[in-house]
Amino acid sequence: MSDFISPLRFTLRQLQYFDAVARTGQISLAATEMHVTQSTVTSAIAELERALDAPLLERHRSGVVLTYAGHLFLQQAQTVLAAAHDAARQPFKALQELEGEVRIAASYTVLGYFLVPLIAKFQKNYPKVQVIPVELDRQQIEQAVLANEVEMAVVITSNLQERKRFHEIGLVQSPRQLWVAQGHPLEGQTQVSLEQVAQYPYILISIDEGEVNAVRYWQAAGINPSTFIKTSSMEAVREMVALNFGVTILSNMVYRPWSLEGKRIHAIRLPASVPPMEVGLITSKEHTLSSVAERFAAYLSMSAKQMS
Repeated sequence: MSDFISPLRFTLRQLQYFDAVARTGQISLAATEMHVTQSTVTSAIAELERALDAPLLERHRSGVVLTYAGHLFLQQAQTVLAAAHDAARQPFKALQELEGEVRIAASYTVLGYFLVPLIAKFQKNYPKVQVIPVELDRQQIEQAVLANEVEMAVVITSNLQERKRFHEIGLVQSPRQLWVAQGHPLEGQTQVSLEQVAQYPYILISIDEGEVNAVRYWQAAGINPSTFIKTSSMEAVREMVALNFGVTILSNMVYRPWSLEGKRIHAIRLPASVPPMEVGLITSKEHTLSSVAERFAAYLSMSAKQMS
């Protein structure tokens, strides 16, 4: 008997449609983004599910969410799409190879959830460049950039204290949403108010000045949650939300629909009074960037536009 296994048959376009649906949470929004009809996107997802023999999406009145299989497949799909993008760009790179190093600072959250994958992709294209990430807190980051200990940094820009001394390039605006467990009373809502959120124990992340950020919008609303549970562990936040210890408000950048134990976490939209998390690249106005740093800054800006 032959050991030949029929290959899976799906296209890059289908993966792009799936990625768009996963990011937007709605087939209609994904279709608009990709400039195709809703039926085209629906058919593409259905073909993927048949090829994989697994459901990728759960349909709800307010949109769609990834299944556990969909969440796992999304990671692989995004890897394939990134590789295809790099392959398309490779023949058009400058003939002169870039060489050198650049030090870039970032906080714990920004480094792990945003910057590290971009550094890895950049170094694939420029193997003679060494990008050295430095994890610091916000105050240390500002001091390091101004002292030229690092040439640049990626930060949550709303927290900057000496903003006038930096050049800023906006990279990402990541909406903040409410995270709740499966079966939570608010789970079926398409949008909730802070007054509704305040009725439940609130899990507060203490890294990256999470307390400062949260206080801003709670104070602006003139209300406070009934109980605060504090932790410095992002995985602890996920697990506590998934086990219904409480709820939290965090940005889409760090959102994952599953805890480590495979329990579901739902994200719900919040009113416009809760601002997005704004992430940007900063450099000192008092120092000139090296050619390597300039190229990496341009790469970050371009990559952020493609992600938005």
